[in-house]
Amino acid sequence: MSLNPIRPWRNIERRKSRQIMVGNVPVGGDAPISVQTMTNTDGHDVKATLAQVIAAADAGADIVRISAPDQETTRALREICRESPVPIVADIHFHYKRAIEAAEAGAACLRINPGNIGDESRVREVIKAAKDHGCSIRIGVNAGSLERHLLEKYGEPCPDAMVESGLDHIKILQDNDFHEFKISVKASDVFLSAAAYQMLAEATDAPIHLGITEAGGFVGGTVKSAVGLGNLLWMGIGDTIRVSLSADPVQEVKVGFEILKSLGLRTRGVQIISCPSCARQGFDVIRTVEALEQRLEHIKTPMSLSIIGCVVNGPGEALMTDLGFTGGGAGSGMVYMAGKQSHKLSNDQMIDHIVQLVEERAEALDREAGAQTAAE
Repeated sequence: MSLNPIRPWRNIERRKSRQIMVGNVPVGGDAPISVQTMTNTDGHDVKATLAQVIAAADAGADIVRISAPDQETTRALREICRESPVPIVADIHFHYKRAIEAAEAGAACLRINPGNIGDESRVREVIKAAKDHGCSIRIGVNAGSLERHLLEKYGEPCPDAMVESGLDHIKILQDNDFHEFKISVKASDVFLSAAAYQMLAEATDAPIHLGITEAGGFVGGTVKSAVGLGNLLWMGIGDTIRVSLSADPVQEVKVGFEILKSLGLRTRGVQIISCPSCARQGFDVIRTVEALEQRLEHIKTPMSLSIIGCVVNGPGEALMTDLGFTGGGAGSGMVYMAGKQSHKLSNDQMIDHIVQLVEERAEALDREAGAQTAAE
């Protein structure tokens, strides 16, 4: 639960779900909502794929998925899984043997689509491989690849068809005494996805993987994902998320974290609160924020920073942030620390000085956290 006793209107009560493990990452229950992405390199290229996995992990990804369409990829998975800093999910379509090979190669989770993995006997073989190698499974229902009989029954992809598909596949896993699974019901249509996920959340206690599939490019896909995932997360639905963008996987991770941060569900790095800029600005707000975002990417310690162009809203925003800078006149502005005025600063020194203050603040917070952990 995201609990704020001072401002109860900010509380989010998360749906109660079972907890499973994806490698060493807990998913569901009271675990933090994990952020995922997927590589887009040639899966045969171990070096390139591993580099992308590491970049995603550095950006904050908790779990990374890799498509495994052929034997050459599942062979490459062995080294990738061994060297990866985060658990690897093997994305399986059409051929159940790829799932078995991925489990043997060290994948932490197998993503299978009930619409195209094959009959129940093949799914049972996948379940046995998952049990034998300690894999979890994600049931990945997708509006674009529903089973034929469901399309004939409902006429088109709809929430009822998607949830029925997912529940049918859950039954197969449970009938085979397999319970380490999570489930998703993705569509590219925000309304269809949201309705399906709400129905699914009432029908099962399994951990839910959220996503708006094939959301689009960086800007359009970010908006679509923020609307769809944001509303579901606000309702307390969702245990792990992936933002699907036609963009660098690192961007998916960043957007995912920003969605969670905006709802107070995860904290990581510097949250910059900045104005859109106008004629009142005492410095170039847009250029400054762009520079600070780039130079503060290495900070993982949660903190807030306000960058406001003038004194109309600047002091008020600074009251609510760890650090702040408000534009003034004559080429200088005011630095705020813990909501209070600290010192004046010239605009030409602003970026370097703010970076220094953030780094110092991060080190102090890390020391405090370390001392508290040691005391416990």
